[in-house]
Amino acid sequence: MRKLALSLAVVCAAACAGGGEADLRRRLNRTSGVVVLPPGVIEVSAELVLPAGARDLEIRGAASGTTLRAANGFRGRAIFFVTSGADIRFRDFSIDGNRNALETRTGLPPSNVPFVRFTPAGGIAADGTNGLSVSGLKFRNIAGFAVLAARASRVLIEGVEIDDSGSRNAKGRNNTTGGILIEEGTRGFLVRNCVLRNVRGNGVWTHSLYTSPRNSEGIITGNRFDSIGRDAIQVGHATGVRVEGNSGRRIGYPNAEVDAEGGGIPVAIDTAGNVDRTVYAGNSFEEVNGKCIDLDGFHHGKVVSNRCVNRGPAGDYPFGHYGIVFNNSNPDMRSENVEVSGNEIDGAKFGGIFVIGARHRIARNRLRNLNTARCNESGARFNCLYFADQPELLQSGIYLGRGAERAAIARDNIVEDNEISGWKMKARCVAAAPGVRLAENTVRGNRCSDETTPAK
Repeated sequence: MRKLALSLAVVCAAACAGGGEADLRRRLNRTSGVVVLPPGVIEVSAELVLPAGARDLEIRGAASGTTLRAANGFRGRAIFFVTSGADIRFRDFSIDGNRNALETRTGLPPSNVPFVRFTPAGGIAADGTNGLSVSGLKFRNIAGFAVLAARASRVLIEGVEIDDSGSRNAKGRNNTTGGILIEEGTRGFLVRNCVLRNVRGNGVWTHSLYTSPRNSEGIITGNRFDSIGRDAIQVGHATGVRVEGNSGRRIGYPNAEVDAEGGGIPVAIDTAGNVDRTVYAGNSFEEVNGKCIDLDGFHHGKVVSNRCVNRGPAGDYPFGHYGIVFNNSNPDMRSENVEVSGNEIDGAKFGGIFVIGARHRIARNRLRNLNTARCNESGARFNCLYFADQPELLQSGIYLGRGAERAAIARDNIVEDNEISGWKMKARCVAAAPGVRLAENTVRGNRCSDETTPAK
């Protein structure tokens, strides 16, 4: 009799404490209020779709800790998927995406398909939600995106940790996944004080289809990045975004997973699409195996007081590049009216700033230890003559170009009071591409000197 009573007590303890996927789904079958997840580790076999019309709903982990783990045969877009709804909050639990079992070797979606309809096995995904909060969560081993918000508004992602996440394509390169993605015209977002480590794809980024509204009125601040395979931060197809006070190291690692074939050269802070009314300020990165800041599509904005430092020799950075690069891939924008001031670039493989377009102000930047590749004297070793008709391209401190993806001759720009030093920089301080006239720009007060440190 005592043995039977003891058995019943054990069964009751397990049942009363809750647990298992069935109990998890039962708890989530509500449209408002607070849902406390079962404690312990719960395997999830298929996506947990919140009820249609959910509103003012909070989902939080148990006080003793909750981990939701994707089962080996998991089916779905993400562990949690939110369709429409309003004011949905996720707090204080962990998600283990079981990446080793669920990684899908795929490339990028077609140009007319958003990631929310393409990428499986994420952590939390929301489509069309008005009011989404993800705070205090820990994500690890996520095959897709840790957090994805599409066509949403009022999005807060705060204090989350993401480790060892993201998948690869058929060639073993990263396919952009693993981090935080804001896409398809999401309005009013804040990504704050998050930590991302060992993410194969982009860390925090915005993206929209060319035919979709731009993402708008966002802030990306106080986040930390370590060992990111693509971009630490990318602002894509957006307006009115502030990227400030972020820091990171080892951007563009591991080398073997960089998507060189797909043009995914790593960048600490990248830009894509049509981006205006945007500010990159006070960000600091070290050991960037690529570019510090890429301004492809950036116009009518500011890039101020950012810092990138590389301490190794040129050979340590296979994808090393210029420090700051202007570009104009998007056909709807012109590279105009950008302030680039007070930035520090130390140890760029090639030049400091590549400029195209008009009415920019390039002022008071500290461009040190430039051209660690020692172009053009090093010749073919670092592909110094990338364009045979522009021999000064990779050896100059500041280079005024005639265009990038499209023609955009550098004219009516102010280049002043910059400190420029490095390999033969006294003679190669500010140069212009064939067809570009220095006299059509204002170049004054720049301090140019040869680097005196030993060769790298």
